[in-house]
Amino acid sequence: MRECSGPSFISERKVHSMLALAVFVVTLGFVIWQPRGLGIGWSALGGAAVALLVGVVAWSDVIVVWDIVWDATFTFVALIIISLILDEAGFFAWAALHVTRWGNGRGHVLFPLIVLLGAIMAALFANDGAALLLTPIVIAILLRLEFSPSAALAFIIATGFVADTASLPLVISNLVNIVSANYFDISFTRYAAVMVPVNLVSVLATLIVLWVAFGRQIPRRYPVAELSLPESAIKDPLIFRAAFPVLLILLVSYFVTASMGVPIALLTGTAALALMIVAGRWWQGGRGALVSVPSALRGAPWQIVLFSVGMYLVVYGLGNAGLTDYGAMVLRWLALQGDFVATIGTGFLSAIVASVMNNLPSTLVGALAIERAQVPALTQELMVYANVIGNDLGPKFTPIGSLATLLWLHVLAAKGYRISWGHYMKIGLLITPPVLLATLVALALWLPVLGPGPVG
Repeated sequence: MRECSGPSFISERKVHSMLALAVFVVTLGFVIWQPRGLGIGWSALGGAAVALLVGVVAWSDVIVVWDIVWDATFTFVALIIISLILDEAGFFAWAALHVTRWGNGRGHVLFPLIVLLGAIMAALFANDGAALLLTPIVIAILLRLEFSPSAALAFIIATGFVADTASLPLVISNLVNIVSANYFDISFTRYAAVMVPVNLVSVLATLIVLWVAFGRQIPRRYPVAELSLPESAIKDPLIFRAAFPVLLILLVSYFVTASMGVPIALLTGTAALALMIVAGRWWQGGRGALVSVPSALRGAPWQIVLFSVGMYLVVYGLGNAGLTDYGAMVLRWLALQGDFVATIGTGFLSAIVASVMNNLPSTLVGALAIERAQVPALTQELMVYANVIGNDLGPKFTPIGSLATLLWLHVLAAKGYRISWGHYMKIGLLITPPVLLATLVALALWLPVLGPGPVG
């Protein structure tokens, strides 16, 4: 075998790194552009194919990446199916109408109630479900109440932002959380113990910042008499009655099986199947069904399966080329500054990378760098959770930071609310940094009190 001289080896490594970076940049460009008919999944898968052809990744890496993403991806798909079925049955519209009535005609009470509803939806149905399902319902209510455009914009921005800033508490609350928990072998219970208190700080900080930014635009009073009764929103009473026990059993099962190694996708998929059986009235051959199960299945984000495998494989190529080693060097330097600085630094670094790169590939880049940084156990655990926070909240800096934001902006445009990328970034740069800082500080203070846990 030919031995490589020093300069030759360095040159080959540099070429390999540049090739991996070029494949990633082009792939990300196609994912954001989404040429007609191609979609995010096929764009990412095409990038992965190129990465395999040019040797940036090997076929053995496909198995490694699949092991990282399959549970997270299918959990996410199952959660969206559950959300779509409940949405078609009127579950979320019922909840929104109740919350609007609880405001009792006072706009300054309604605003935090809508934010809290969005936070609860993000925790249980993931950030994408909260943003994409709640936003149209909130818009419909605002139109019924004849809110001014500026007041309506305040509620719409609040709904979109809290979907991400409140997506920290549970493993299932964000695809980023699932990938990170699986990668570092963090149990559902341990993750919740760390992040539920941190998420409370994030929600409170979000509410305060949104209030400062939009408080003057919120009307003091609104006509409660114009609202429909919550019960009128229920389109399928059987699904509605089944929803509460199914969701409760699902949530309990996450905690009960946390130490058993049961895939989260299996539990979530079982709950989705149960709701599909009820929605489709399968026991009576579909007679009397009021919600279309095939429509929910078609609406599920199946492209995310292809995207996860393809995009993460391309990102894994960056690690193979040694580019994530630079991230590891930065993290080691941050660790030398103390755990507090390491936590804040890792979170903001992840947020910046996510806002430029998109948070899903950024999550794996951060995980690879943290794994290679070789820092003390407590510091590593702080960095793992800071990476999650940065990739959950950081995408709000720019529209391309997350696919959910791009889809959310598309939904708004279809409803007649167009927010330019420039306007969005002004809002994002105003709201995100203080919320991100407060959340990271909460993590840095809380985790050492809780005590270190196992991180794989």
